[in-house]
Amino acid sequence: MVPEADRAKRPTRTSVWLEGKPAGRGRRSENSDHPAGLDRDRITAVSVRLLDTEGPAKFSMRRLAAELGVTAMSLYWYVDTKDDLLELALDSVFGEVRVPDMKDEDADWRDQLRELTTSYREVLVRHHWVSPLIGRYLNIGPHSMAFSAAVQAVMARTGLAPHSRMGGLAAVFQFVYGFGTIEGHFVQRCADAGLTQDEYFRQAMGAISEQPRFQESFGDADELMEARGGDTVAEMRQRDFTVAIELLIAGIETMRERDRASAGPRAGAEDGPRDPSGDGAQD
Repeated sequence: MVPEADRAKRPTRTSVWLEGKPAGRGRRSENSDHPAGLDRDRITAVSVRLLDTEGPAKFSMRRLAAELGVTAMSLYWYVDTKDDLLELALDSVFGEVRVPDMKDEDADWRDQLRELTTSYREVLVRHHWVSPLIGRYLNIGPHSMAFSAAVQAVMARTGLAPHSRMGGLAAVFQFVYGFGTIEGHFVQRCADAGLTQDEYFRQAMGAISEQPRFQESFGDADELMEARGGDTVAEMRQRDFTVAIELLIAGIETMRERDRASAGPRAGAEDGPRDPSGDGAQD
């Protein structure tokens, strides 16, 4: 642990969005030798590309500077630390999440939830380095906040009682986080091995089936795989994801009715009019 005296001298850094340099320019004098065409947007975009292709283990200020064709010191006009770069890159990819139009009062919250969860999963898979960073930083950049606002707005539309909404949000999006994280790492592992996902899966299952100690545990694997459906790993995974989201939606609907039943006759009046489908959701 860091001694208390050291913590007082070096207070914990919270976020680039709270303590970092302004987005437009860094701290530089009129006489500084500043590379033309360099700005924080370009630095962030190249950071994302390097993280996608080389991973976070090889990412550094020096490596980024080389890719940009500038000196490492020139980056410090725009960011203070490597953490600043990682936090900027993280928020940038959150901008890839497709956020539904929350002003559309006729939209079904179920469709909006499906859209958000599908897009969030795609981002986690496309950028395998994202998942550990989500828990590392505050996620208060503009794109992260837009995603968070959409998630909360959709959850409010479900009709869940206020005390249940954060639990519903956690159930859905922690599931997607875990699903997308595992999928993203599997995709990356296949790429590192120079194999397609189907080739890797066949090799792994073949090796397992040849080991007697695994035969009992995997004895029903063929039957389960057939029932699961899908001709490829991607198709099987998509079916699993779709079923899981539908189960979560059904759970939200059940919990909503349970909350209303517990609240008594006044709950319907407080919640407002029921939607035309007759299921009680206020969309």
